[in-house]
Amino acid sequence: MKGACLLALPHDPFTITSLRSALSAGGKDSRPVLSSARTNTSHAHRCDVRILSHMLSSCLNLVFFISFRLKNQRKAVITAVDKKVPNGILEEQGKRSLDLLRTSLVSLPGGSTQGTCEEANKEENKEKNRYPNILPYDHSRVILTQMDGVPCSDYINASYIDGYTDKNKFIAAQGPKQDTAADFWRMIWEQKSATIVMLTNLKERKEDKCYQYWPDQGCWTYGNVRVAVEDFTVLVDYTIRKFCVQYQASDGTKTPRLVTQLHFTSWPDFGVPFSPIGMLKFLKKVKQVNPSYAGPIVVHCSAGVGRTGTFIVIDGMIDMMYAEKKVDVFGFVSRIREQRSQLIQTDLQYSFIYQALLEYFLYGDTELDVSSLEGHLDKLHNTSAPLDRVGLEEEFKKLTNMRIMKENMRMGNLPANMKKNRVLQIIPYDFNRVILSMKRGQEFTDYINASFIDGYRQKDYFIATQGPLVHTVDDFWRMVWEWKCHSIVMLTELQERDQDKCFQYWPTEDLVTYGDFTVEMKGDTLCDTFSLRDLLLTYGPEKQTRLVRHFHFHGWPEIGIPAEGKGMIDIIAAVQKQQQQSGNHPIAVHCSAGAGRTGTFIALSNILERVKAEGLLDVFQTVKSLRMQRPHMVQTVEQYDFCYRVVQDFVDIFSDYANFK
Repeated sequence: MKGACLLALPHDPFTITSLRSALSAGGKDSRPVLSSARTNTSHAHRCDVRILSHMLSSCLNLVFFISFRLKNQRKAVITAVDKKVPNGILEEQGKRSLDLLRTSLVSLPGGSTQGTCEEANKEENKEKNRYPNILPYDHSRVILTQMDGVPCSDYINASYIDGYTDKNKFIAAQGPKQDTAADFWRMIWEQKSATIVMLTNLKERKEDKCYQYWPDQGCWTYGNVRVAVEDFTVLVDYTIRKFCVQYQASDGTKTPRLVTQLHFTSWPDFGVPFSPIGMLKFLKKVKQVNPSYAGPIVVHCSAGVGRTGTFIVIDGMIDMMYAEKKVDVFGFVSRIREQRSQLIQTDLQYSFIYQALLEYFLYGDTELDVSSLEGHLDKLHNTSAPLDRVGLEEEFKKLTNMRIMKENMRMGNLPANMKKNRVLQIIPYDFNRVILSMKRGQEFTDYINASFIDGYRQKDYFIATQGPLVHTVDDFWRMVWEWKCHSIVMLTELQERDQDKCFQYWPTEDLVTYGDFTVEMKGDTLCDTFSLRDLLLTYGPEKQTRLVRHFHFHGWPEIGIPAEGKGMIDIIAAVQKQQQQSGNHPIAVHCSAGAGRTGTFIALSNILERVKAEGLLDVFQTVKSLRMQRPHMVQTVEQYDFCYRVVQDFVDIFSDYANFK
């Protein structure tokens, strides 16, 4: 199945107009695809749009299926099991070779038919290569300045790679080894590179993937290059580090330069990111920070072929999409493989390129500067120019058309767990559900209707869950304890419109016991729009205690939105302050079903954090990302509009984007 899927992909450019046709031909839940632009293609690759749509849909579904299977299951610390996952690295005669996994990419040329690797294979250079079978060609390798008295000191495992139109736009390199870090920085200096794109983590599945070639703080000297840390910013998918770099020559120190490293941390080795959204944001940031006068952008993963090639191809195809209204992934990959062999390593990576291009074409760049928010809101709410606008309803409809992946809700749909769900349409996905410790001798006791949700800076920063039922309240407190939650945000009343929406899981006064846990009321304060309760949680068997702060927001009806946005700004600020004081463990957020109001609160928390940090917002992609992590997050167009309005209120109140106090 895996091989057939990719071999079915056509080798011809795809037009944007044919993509639009394919989209209109597909149903609500079908994935859009690109169709071949040429009419003179061979019979083997000539397909009707609908057939091609089905083939690419199957291929992209495979991407989701495998990436979900490979995504780490989150387990409570007390039951964590270290599962060994095949990492694609083979042991060959004591040296690690990179398994090229080419079974599904056989129709692509592996590399240049004329290319030689004589320099890379010299005895003096062999130890400089991370993998003995990933070597730069002589005709496209980066050549360093030869150092006096040091044979082969002009060699580094790195290759020039062309962009869509720019020659040598990139340098594709292996992740530096400890004994090649000085060469790496020498290459940065000599090539006048101002931007490093790092696509691997230092260690993955207990394997060393890259040497840390920069200091955590202060400065360090690598050969003749001095590197000092100027600044760093940690975000959920990537980290930005800024370095002051100086070359210390014998005739004196040369003028320092600023080098920015953008380190994408959410790309698993031999896999693909969970969604292309983070990668497209990352690519945009790379384009923004790289100066027009700089030398090639240095891109590296571990070997410098798989993830590195994927990044370069997405960049090139987006440029081609703008210039020619078509893309030619096969042709572009074939061309850059002439410069470095095996760029794009797996079928998942090849499919991910299409997934990213589809994402970009369908939704484009929806990011806004806060200064343009008011104008954008006017446009969204303008009903007098229907041909000219992307109205609020149309924007929200794109979100509701997202497919709910029911096949990834197996645990929540098991008969033993069905009664634990308040609403049968809102069940956590298996790949990011909150897993409880299994009670001894009691099957299925690891399930609770709760999902991990990423924050702006931190993965799994939120736990989106339903309001506890009378028979799940023990599990709720068990989850709070095992995942070290110090903050609970409640967005519903216990009863609404004469219906039970949440079981009261805290004492009105004194204390109450649920299973192994005792909850004691230590304080109850009514603020303007929310109640603030301090609860002492005690785990009975070990007599351990923890203070949990309960934020109960009032004035948000089940149908509708709060009357104004300031109350939401206030409670988000109060929660953030509590998080800073208690260690930034996951925040448990719930309404009744754990989707509409819960999703809106989490979306606003992430959006406002970004507004404070960057002066930017992307309501559409924020909500889209949440809906990929839990179904029906931000449930109505009213709630979606409320996200925009709260940001506008925030900007009006804190016009200098000051931090919450």
